[in-house]
Amino acid sequence: MTGSINRRNFLGGSGAAVGSLAFTAATGWAQDRAPSRRVTVGVMGLSRGRALATGFAQMPGVTVKYCCDVDLDRAGAGADAVRKAGEDQSPEAIQDFRRILDDPEVDALVCAAPNHWHGPATILGCQAGKHVYVEKPACHNPHEGELMVAAARRANKAVQLGTQRRSSPQIIEAVAALDDGAIGRVYHARSFYFNRRGSIGHADPSEPPANLDYELWQGPAPRKPYKSNVVHYNWHWFWHWGNGELGNNGVHALDLVRWGLKVDYPIHVVSTGGRFAFDDDQQTPDTHTVSFEFPGRISADWQGLSCNGNDPGPFVVFYGTEGALELFGNGSYTIRDNAGKQIKSVRGILGEPEHLENFVSAIRNDTPLDLNAEIDKGVKSTLLCHLGNIAQRTGRSLTCDASSGRILDDAEAMALWKRDYAEGWEPKV
Repeated sequence: MTGSINRRNFLGGSGAAVGSLAFTAATGWAQDRAPSRRVTVGVMGLSRGRALATGFAQMPGVTVKYCCDVDLDRAGAGADAVRKAGEDQSPEAIQDFRRILDDPEVDALVCAAPNHWHGPATILGCQAGKHVYVEKPACHNPHEGELMVAAARRANKAVQLGTQRRSSPQIIEAVAALDDGAIGRVYHARSFYFNRRGSIGHADPSEPPANLDYELWQGPAPRKPYKSNVVHYNWHWFWHWGNGELGNNGVHALDLVRWGLKVDYPIHVVSTGGRFAFDDDQQTPDTHTVSFEFPGRISADWQGLSCNGNDPGPFVVFYGTEGALELFGNGSYTIRDNAGKQIKSVRGILGEPEHLENFVSAIRNDTPLDLNAEIDKGVKSTLLCHLGNIAQRTGRSLTCDASSGRILDDAEAMALWKRDYAEGWEPKV
């Protein structure tokens, strides 16, 4: 193993037909296609990772060898869930993900740890010769995203982002309809996320619980004292570890926006909003609107309200010269003409089993770029979230390079392109 990994001094109608095919793919695909070789995975982070671990465990020819979490209680519960989910599964509950990297039997690292781990763990995984399935957002900051793509290319490994709607058969069908001109020239998209999150209150520093290795939880992030209202979930709402609701759930919608509009990088980004609902320890906006302008007379908006559940309905709406196409969070879609008359409606599925299958197939077939959410796509979609957050944090609009997304003529904003790291943990490729 490389020295960077062995840091042992670290302390711790048509719609019905498609839907039927999707159901077969999700529940019975293995009956027709026996795996050509066994794939062994280790899962890091057993909140979201628990669902991923059980999903992999149910796939024929896939072994979940490790369930890893810095909280030993969660590691053990995750391992128990995997044993119940799949036949002949007997994962080991561990606390340090480097055990996964050091094991030559492991083919893939599944990283569902907090956002500040996504980039560094993925890079270390590639350098250890592992394929990587990494949860969204791809990275904590834009610099890490650039390194993740470079690491995947250098190692020639499959790296899939967990934006599972990329594998929904109906969403694939909907994007193809956009490409075929179903609503004319597509020039605008609106996307949404609403939730009823409560206040996290205020907390003073305290000692972490005995079952949690807080030093290892912090990992690449510079050290801060433990607070009970941060771990295990509310780190999302602090810039030090998370990316707010825009990075947490907005990335799902903006990934579809970018895919449907056929755009890569914006040329102009504007953000409004803030913390309006509660007076508590959270830093990231609970009320947030971001607007993007792309080359070719194309634009997009994202609106997120973390503390209000009055969801407007569609997840993403595409607007064209001849109508609109609505995508829903469950994979369904509707096409309307310019007068609002419904032309077509298709029920869909989210696409998670298909997304995991796509990843495993790329490993088995040695086709690392044959992924529905290959890391280069995922990093570009995640960058929209980062740019929206940077515009929000600086309080001004951004002008960006259309070929790279990098911020132009604003040194203060570009300073947020990268973060500081704990000593010895800065990712390098």
